[in-house]
Amino acid sequence: MPRTITAYSNPLIKQVRDLRDKRHRREQGLFLAEGLRILTEARETGRVPRYLFFAAASARHPLVEALIHAVEGAGGEAIETTPDILSKLSGKDNPQAVVGVFAAFETGLADLDRRAAPIWLVAERLRDPGNLGTILRTGDAVGAGGLILIGECVDPFSVEAVRASMGALFTVPIVRTEWTPFVDWLRGGAGQLVGLSLQTEHDYRSADYAAPTFLLTGNEAQGLPEAYEAECDLLVKLPMLGKADSLNAAVATAVMAYEVLAHHR
Repeated sequence: MPRTITAYSNPLIKQVRDLRDKRHRREQGLFLAEGLRILTEARETGRVPRYLFFAAASARHPLVEALIHAVEGAGGEAIETTPDILSKLSGKDNPQAVVGVFAAFETGLADLDRRAAPIWLVAERLRDPGNLGTILRTGDAVGAGGLILIGECVDPFSVEAVRASMGALFTVPIVRTEWTPFVDWLRGGAGQLVGLSLQTEHDYRSADYAAPTFLLTGNEAQGLPEAYEAECDLLVKLPMLGKADSLNAAVATAVMAYEVLAHHR
C-alpha cells in the first residue's frame, strides 16, 4: 500500500533531491529517472525503481498502477506525493507523472560479447548529457551491442542524460573505461575500430566496414586525439558542404551508425 509524503522537510525527499548531484549519486549508488514512458520501458527490461513517486491525479493510470505493483512486488516503495514535490525532485516546473529512484548499474568490458551485435558505439570524453542520451537512443535504434565511454565523459546517470536517452539507458549496455584498457580488450578479438575524423579524405560512404564495427566519436570540441586516431583501423569523414566544419557529435554518430548498419545489411 503506497504511503503519502507531502512535506518538503521529509528526509527521503531531501535524499532524493540530492541525487541531482553527481557526488551524491556516486555515494548512494542511486540515480533518478522521470516520466511514465521511461519508467515503463525500464520495467519491461526487468528494472524497477527502489522508490516510485507519483501524483494522486495519475494513480489510476493503468501504466502507473503497473509500476506500483512492480515496485512493491520487488520490495521497493511506492509513494504518493504532490506535483510541487515532484517538481522539486525532477528539477522541472512541469514535472512528469512519475519519478523513480533506481540502483545504478554498469557493465564491464569483460562482460561484453562482441559477437552479440555488428555495431558498437564508443565515445571519448563526451561532455554534453544531451549528446550522450541521444547517442544511447541511436544505439537502441540500430541494435548496437552497447556504448563504451572512454575517459572523463559526462555521467550517463545524470538527470539530463537519462531524460535525453528516452529509456535507452535501460536497453543499451554502458561501459565506462579508459583508452588503454579498451584498446587491449578490443585487440583481444575481432573488431574494426572506425574513427570519425576531419583529418582524412576517406568518405564515409565509400568505406568497407567489417563486423563487429566499433564506431569511435571524439570530444565535441576537440575531436579525437592524434594517438587515438593512429590506433584506428579506419578513419572516415562526413562531407561538409556548407560553412560549418563539423556536425554535432550525436548527429554525426547517428549518421555513421546508420551507414554502418546499411553496409552490414
